[in-house]
Amino acid sequence: MHDQKILIIDYGSQYTQLIARHIRENKTYCEVIQPESINKKNNFDCVIGVILSGGPNSVIENNNYDLPDILFKNDIPILGICFGMQLLCKKFNGKIQESISREYGKAYLKIKKDEKIFNDLDKELEVWMSHGDSVTEAPVNFSIIASTDKKNISAIKSNEKEIYGFQFHPEVTHTLDNGKIIYNFVKNICNSTGRWTTKNIINNQIADIKEKVKNDNVILGLSGGVDSSVAAAIIHKAIKNQLTCIFIDNGLLRLNEKKQVELGFKDFKDIKIIYVDSSKLFLERLKNITDPEEKRKIIGKTFIDVFQKEAKKIKNAKWLAQGTIYSDVIESAASSDSSHLIKSHHNVGGLPKDIGLKLLEPLRELFKDEVRKLGINLGIEEKLINRHPFPGPGLAVRIPGEVKKEYADVLRQADDIFIRMLHEKDLYNKISQAFTVFMPVKSVGVTGDGRSYGNVVALRAVKTIDFMTAKPFDFPFDFLEEVSTKIINNVPGISRVCLDISSKPPATIEWE
Repeated sequence: MHDQKILIIDYGSQYTQLIARHIRENKTYCEVIQPESINKKNNFDCVIGVILSGGPNSVIENNNYDLPDILFKNDIPILGICFGMQLLCKKFNGKIQESISREYGKAYLKIKKDEKIFNDLDKELEVWMSHGDSVTEAPVNFSIIASTDKKNISAIKSNEKEIYGFQFHPEVTHTLDNGKIIYNFVKNICNSTGRWTTKNIINNQIADIKEKVKNDNVILGLSGGVDSSVAAAIIHKAIKNQLTCIFIDNGLLRLNEKKQVELGFKDFKDIKIIYVDSSKLFLERLKNITDPEEKRKIIGKTFIDVFQKEAKKIKNAKWLAQGTIYSDVIESAASSDSSHLIKSHHNVGGLPKDIGLKLLEPLRELFKDEVRKLGINLGIEEKLINRHPFPGPGLAVRIPGEVKKEYADVLRQADDIFIRMLHEKDLYNKISQAFTVFMPVKSVGVTGDGRSYGNVVALRAVKTIDFMTAKPFDFPFDFLEEVSTKIINNVPGISRVCLDISSKPPATIEWE
């Protein structure tokens, strides 16, 4: 239970998670909830503030999202952003109309009134707009506190309560306020005491795990990824040898993956990790399969078969631990009536309901950056914590078409050279995700004095903030030349190295 929290009501804005992360950066816990949840909520005891997100809908002639009276009964500070501001105006009888000139992109905000929310800001500020409808008349008992050069009403405040509406997006980096607006709302208006810290999160989770699990045993599928590794570390801290981790080698992992995990947990002297080599079974089942979705399903089902077989060997196992993080929970809630969906094992199909184990999800309230901080504080090797994301189906989605052992072996070696060189040249931490793809084509090459037909690999490296959009990383050409030469000289059978420079969208980050 959190003694202080800010609620974010999500109306479908692409920036909702950004709002949440900024609040968390100010050491304050927040929850993202769906609009329908607010109507069912009758207890606002620990709520110190509410933010209404933006969204793609229109409030004109649409009553689906009207704000309930209960929201305003407790004098809780409220900030409506974009669509959220229009909802506030509709509630208090302001005027909204479809804009003739849609405001999108940069705008210059002129602050008209000194308010706590604008503390430490210049009187003029570059902000980011993204809206079709506009507020043309502020509600009675509201003041206009800022506007843009288009004469539009850009910020309003209730004369009697801490209720604010902003037509612009303070949560995006294009609004040049250095995060001060959200800081002012959280600290100066909601009066947060700032207790959401890594140390407190660890202590609370350890107490929570001990209380839930008692003397039962817990099993966890350890993949070598950040989320499952941090979940293992915090559960181990709480219940020591009651935890058993199962690491399944599906034959589609990166080079030396098992060794990386062993190194990552070298300071956890008595952690129980069972290593299961099922690579032959996985590769056998993938024979002659070329469809990406089918490959994922086979890998998911095989993982479950192997995991269940191993789990049955562990006596008194009552709990299944998963590295579900908050963005998984938000996405599940947004697309379902139930906010508590079992995370599919790294996007490859969830564990069956009849597995007969209760779920333990210690990272369920945390974003990825918070999970990484937690992992470092718990003593996991930094190199493991800062690894780039790796897909659950592993190299299967980096080998278009049929997956064969020899393809996976070639890819592993080429990828290892690429990643090691990124570390050597201090580029790895500047890139969000980097990997190599094995292309199912042969290309002519020259070996000695003769012609040869060899395999082709492609290098992929992107920069992104949220993985929803991504840009190719801009490599120095001499690096590309060096890495290409090294791969061709050291990996038998490769005759050509290509570079993937597609953005997302239209391309995805992974190839399948």
